[in-house]
Order: sequence, then structure tokens, then C-alpha cells
Amino acid sequence: MLCSNCYKHGNRAVKKILIIYGHPVRDTFSDDLAGEYLRGAKVGRAEIRQINLNDLEFNLNLSGGYRIQSKPEEDISRAQEDIVWCDHMVFIYPNWWATFPAMVKGFIDRTFLPGFAFRYRKGSSRPERLLRGKTARIIVTMDNPVWYYRMVYRAPGIRAMKNAILQFCGVHPVRTTLIGSVRKSTPAVRQRWLKRLYKLGIKDS
Repeated sequence: MLCSNCYKHGNRAVKKILIIYGHPVRDTFSDDLAGEYLRGAKVGRAEIRQINLNDLEFNLNLSGGYRIQSKPEEDISRAQEDIVWCDHMVFIYPNWWATFPAMVKGFIDRTFLPGFAFRYRKGSSRPERLLRGKTARIIVTMDNPVWYYRMVYRAPGIRAMKNAILQFCGVHPVRTTLIGSVRKSTPAVRQRWLKRLYKLGIKDS
């Protein structure tokens, strides 16, 4: 059975993928990784939209919290439309202070709102998950070795994004791809990572 957002290419369902890129610095290795994932997804014949958080104009602060929700900026409204459109989200961003950059958190705060991503239910501690049927992949670059991030820090950023945000809103499954240590990597290692992202783009399509 096809998902509601898929269409058919011949006898094959074509997935709609939304790539959300959240590195605040331009021209980094993360750009190259995102490019290879995109290239693979195109080879896999996915339909693709992209959001580069650097290009958006919006207030990172959710002023008033959930009590007073101001009218969203045009870029936020368009991002919500893209989230509704897709059936697979790919978040690509660097690990900063064991979690994610402020622009990524601000984007989540402004887009994953009650009534859009989830809805509280009276008399229940479990929300209505409004993004059911969607899947996601989290791709995170880091200067720490991946084992150190997982074992010593307990991967707080991954747990927050995967469990407390995406799965809370019904996104499942959420797969993770951690790339590190970037700072000490050799050109040969980076080429292997780029090849890996290209294959993931094909696999996710």
C-alpha cells in the first residue's frame, strides 16, 4: 500500500524527501555530505525539496510560548507546507555542545507547534501525534569520536531530536547517522563518509 505522499514511477513508489540543512557556517564538509545525500536521492528517483536554514528569515525565539502564537513568517509557513508534503525528513546539522545549533532548535520551536505536529488531549499525558506516517533520518557531524559521544555524553542531542521531538510527533522510524571525528579525519576517511551518504540517499529513496 502506498503512503499518502508517494506517487508511482512505473511500478515503483517514489518517495518525497525533505532535506533540512542546519549548519550555520557555509562551505563546510557538512555541505559536501548533504550534496552527496542529495545526489544519491536523485539517483534513487526521489522527489526532493530542500530547506537551508541559513536562507530563512524568522525569529528563532518562540515568543509567548504556546500561550500566544503569533502569525508565522512566510518562510516558516512554507517550511510547514514542505513538512506536510514530504513523507521522509532528513535533518543534517553539526553537533554543538552535544546537541544542535540554535538555528535548528529555533526552527523546531517555530514549526513543530501544537495543532500542526501534535495535539494535547484532555485527560491524557499522551499527545495526538499529527506527523504519523512520516519517517526521518538524522545526520550529525561532530569533532568527537562517535563512540565517545554515545558512551560518555550519552548522545543527548540524538535522544532529544529522535525521541523527544520527532517520535513525540509520530515520526517513525527515525534513523541516525553520526559522522566523526571530522576534525581529525583524513581525506581518505572523508571520501568514505561521502560515499556512505551517497548510498544512504539511494537507500532512503
